[in-house]
Amino acid sequence: MTHEYHDPVLLQACLEGLNIRPDGVYVDVTFGGGGHSKAILGQLGPKGRLISFDRDRDAWRNAPDDERFTLVKADFRWLRNHLRYLHALPVDGLLADLGVSSHQFDTGSRGFSFRSDGPLDMRMDHRAKRTASQLLRDLDEAALTTVLRKYGEVDSAHRVARQLVKANADTRIGTTFQLVEALQPVTPRAKASTFLAQVFQALRIAVNDELASLEALLRQSAEVIAPGGRLVVMSYHSLEDRLVKNWMRSGDPGGEETKDAFGNRKRPFNPSSNKAIQPTDHEIARNPRARSARLRIATRT
Repeated sequence: MTHEYHDPVLLQACLEGLNIRPDGVYVDVTFGGGGHSKAILGQLGPKGRLISFDRDRDAWRNAPDDERFTLVKADFRWLRNHLRYLHALPVDGLLADLGVSSHQFDTGSRGFSFRSDGPLDMRMDHRAKRTASQLLRDLDEAALTTVLRKYGEVDSAHRVARQLVKANADTRIGTTFQLVEALQPVTPRAKASTFLAQVFQALRIAVNDELASLEALLRQSAEVIAPGGRLVVMSYHSLEDRLVKNWMRSGDPGGEETKDAFGNRKRPFNPSSNKAIQPTDHEIARNPRARSARLRIATRT
């Protein structure tokens, strides 16, 4: 059932970035609707291999029946262990299309979007214990302020956190529309959509521990990608993009440069460019989700 998934973003640029060899071994750590994976398989020969990861049960139904393909039903933070278990090391290229799939956004019952009503869930992995509703119950005002500021870059995060704690004490916030309603007193009229998107993003990143997963993935990419292999990462907000850019430039997601005894920069990757690849106006018109996409490519040194 792939029809609910939209076109893969920047598909051609991703394939070019991977520089696919027909007999190579590749990893797509964000399988989703399978669009990128199926395009990679289309460029592999009979000896090529593709391993894809996804922790979302909805995505598993999209797995192609192809002996060159393996789907790992897990978070990509366990990348190295799974690749070792599958005797797939080292790989020639790794692709990550981060964030939430259009299918996850469009399915109201998943609770990712403020535009449709549904349970305030936001888990990418149904096996995870804590939903966004549970998270709101667990966090005190200070912790919630940190989440909103750090993951949503929400203005006056403290005021928003106080309002949510107060609203949650009166009636438990259990659905997306209840959350929107609870936020009403602190929602700026002129920028309501942007504000709600930031709050929802902050809660989603916290529920799924997305930035810690991304950091683990980046660090492991240096261990699993063969010299000359490619790392291709697409992100949709500045928090992710900053980690990716720092990692490709310095070999540290925080941007700390390390040097060897001779003063040369030690970094496992060479970025193909300092500027991210962005979608064209034509692609954005066809696929609005592409608007905020930033694609970065680097080669393993």
